[in-house]
Amino acid sequence: MAAPTQAGFGQRASAAKERNQKKADESELLTVPDGWREPPFTRGDNPRGLLEESSFATLFPKYREAYLKECWPLVQKALNEHHVNATLDLIEGSMTVTTTKTTFDPYIIIRARDLIKLLSRSVPFEQAVRILQDDTACDIIKIGSLVRNRERFIKRRQRLIGPNGSTLKALELLTNCYILVQGNTVSALGPFSGLKEVRKVVLDTMKNIHPIYNIKTLMIKRELSKDPELRAQSWERFLPQFKHKNLNKRKEPKKKNVKKEYTPFPPPQPESQVDKELASGEYFLKESQKKRKRVEEIKAKQAEAISRRQEERNKAFIPPKEKPVVKPKKASTETKIDIEAIKEKVKKAKKKKLGALPVEEVKLKIALDEKKKKKKK
Repeated sequence: MAAPTQAGFGQRASAAKERNQKKADESELLTVPDGWREPPFTRGDNPRGLLEESSFATLFPKYREAYLKECWPLVQKALNEHHVNATLDLIEGSMTVTTTKTTFDPYIIIRARDLIKLLSRSVPFEQAVRILQDDTACDIIKIGSLVRNRERFIKRRQRLIGPNGSTLKALELLTNCYILVQGNTVSALGPFSGLKEVRKVVLDTMKNIHPIYNIKTLMIKRELSKDPELRAQSWERFLPQFKHKNLNKRKEPKKKNVKKEYTPFPPPQPESQVDKELASGEYFLKESQKKRKRVEEIKAKQAEAISRRQEERNKAFIPPKEKPVVKPKKASTETKIDIEAIKEKVKKAKKKKLGALPVEEVKLKIALDEKKKKKKK
């Protein structure tokens, strides 16, 4: 077998380099550069216009009628710029958009349909009109049928909004989308990547997964996307893994079937009615005596039930036990106050002047001062 030459190794190395370079070029082609935007669709792209007229209509609730009447001239003005007609029918409660002969953009009718859908779902006109832009899309998520219990549905919907709308505001900032929770739907308006995240968070919240977990993940992803080196790598090691903890213990059955110990012998045969009567001696009684005995047993049971019932009734008439009255204790004559001793203390206190030294201490001080003066001399 011939040994590989140095030229053969060089050819392999150059081939490996070429392959790596091709992969790098492909990854560059797949990544969208920052700040890149799709060029706008102009009349030059479709000079002949559309062959057929297309139209879409949607109903709106009664409470939106007053707002739609006010903003409808603005809606018509915005759609006329794209050569689309809009009509408002207040009798039927519907909005309709149709293309005209001068319409050149075939996708604008879909955007006009989304515009009237958002308006019917209580989205304000200032936000809904953004759907006519090329880099903006919308998503209306139906959440009404995801939770059966109505109270549970309201709690989870409120969890999505958060206290004073803080959770919804955090989602809007992280996804760059406008989000509105209204009734049984959630309307979202923004870029495609943001709408995908909004749908995931909404559906997870309805499945009893708190939105704070998804918000934390979105915050980490936002920081990671700023690093150009990490864009081509997997982010799984950075993202938190939240495990669902089921704290509810398994419910135990009320009646537990305990298995008996195995015995090779068959169970004893149960006693028949005749055997029981023979054991009690009832078998040898006459029919009339048996009847009398049954009647006596029934009467004894009735008397016992009546006495029990009577005791229950009499409980209401039994007065409660009163607490014994505690008599005040007389002052003991043994502990007498020594009045004479108190008088002497008061006299001594009167002799003492407040803030001044006693007379004896003053005399001693004067004597000490005189002795010190003599020694100095």
